[in-house]
Amino acid sequence: MPNAAPYALIFDMDGVLIDNTDYQARAFQLLFRDLGLTTNARRLLERLNGMPATKILEIVFSTDVPKKKLTTYADQREFLYRTIYWDKRKEVAGLTEFLRAARAAGFKIGLGTGSGNDTIGYIIDHLDIRQYFDVVITKDDVDKGKPHADTYTVTARELGIPPERCVVFEDALVGEQAAYKAGMRCIGLSTSVKPDKFQAPMLVMKDFTAFTPQKVLDLLEQYPETPKPSKEMAKRQYMHV
Repeated sequence: MPNAAPYALIFDMDGVLIDNTDYQARAFQLLFRDLGLTTNARRLLERLNGMPATKILEIVFSTDVPKKKLTTYADQREFLYRTIYWDKRKEVAGLTEFLRAARAAGFKIGLGTGSGNDTIGYIIDHLDIRQYFDVVITKDDVDKGKPHADTYTVTARELGIPPERCVVFEDALVGEQAAYKAGMRCIGLSTSVKPDKFQAPMLVMKDFTAFTPQKVLDLLEQYPETPKPSKEMAKRQYMHV
């Protein structure tokens, strides 16, 4: 990107780098069965995917549950998830090729996820893609997870790129809202929800096959304004289980 200030590409992990939502839902469903809950995990994640697991569980329970117990349940869900996903780990089609091309084109690249450091290693080190990220921000690096802006605001700050020059790749509605709250534009991946569920992405795609850095630049020119987060969508999608 000669003679121009760089742009940054910021990636969510689950559902963006990997297509794992069904396995996440299965792990939650097994946990719910163990706890005697009847919540449908797949439909739940359509609304809440992207939030830290403790926050999702806090919303599921009809009564207050101590934070320590929520953390225990989240750890149990994480163990279940890793067990059933262990032999299934693979990147979304075309990802490494796109990351390599984006770096060559001069983009800064960040990872901003609601997962913790141990889960990060379970995925990106197994896939051998950590080398492509200039910055990795996890739930341990922010005060508030998605749909709050913190994850993406901190990632942009660490990259040294202003929000208006950042593009977020998201599969989740809460993540899309976090991007808009951070003053960024968004490209959606339809791994977790149907394309028409997103609010205002520049593009929704199923994977990175044939996607190029030049296409990102074309989209930025086509969509010069950052959408405002939808208060109505936030209230409908996140607050009711």
